[in-house]
Amino acid sequence: MTKDLLELLNKELASLTKSTALIQGSYDRCLKIGNKSNYSPGELEAFEALTARYSRLSDLLIQKIFRLIDTLELVDEGSMVDRINRAEKRKIVVSAKEFTNLRLLRNTIVHEYEPDEYARIFDQVLKVTPILLGAVEKAKQYCKKFAL
Repeated sequence: MTKDLLELLNKELASLTKSTALIQGSYDRCLKIGNKSNYSPGELEAFEALTARYSRLSDLLIQKIFRLIDTLELVDEGSMVDRINRAEKRKIVVSAKEFTNLRLLRNTIVHEYEPDEYARIFDQVLKVTPILLGAVEKAKQYCKKFAL
């Protein structure tokens, strides 16, 4: 079973690496656009790609990687907040509270339907994407201990 879990972790880490490259490109593009009150259709598409990639990367990290780490370390799963708190103890995330806010932003992105809120969301995503990317790198480093 541990071998299967390690293979799954290896697969998810590969997905994490690919997703990181995708969001990095979107982030760089959107950083050049900056926060505005009105976006051209092309700029909106760029930001929508960024927010979608942010949401997926957040899910992949918390729902897949953190959960697999817990399983490999024989820790009861618990809630998402429990997983984030353990990630802080493992020094994968700097602050559990800050990372919980990143997760709440993901939820806002997924459930926001009001175009007037887009500029606020885009601004927040620009600010916190580096935090998410930093946690991804720390998670990859942490997973090296499982000798993949």
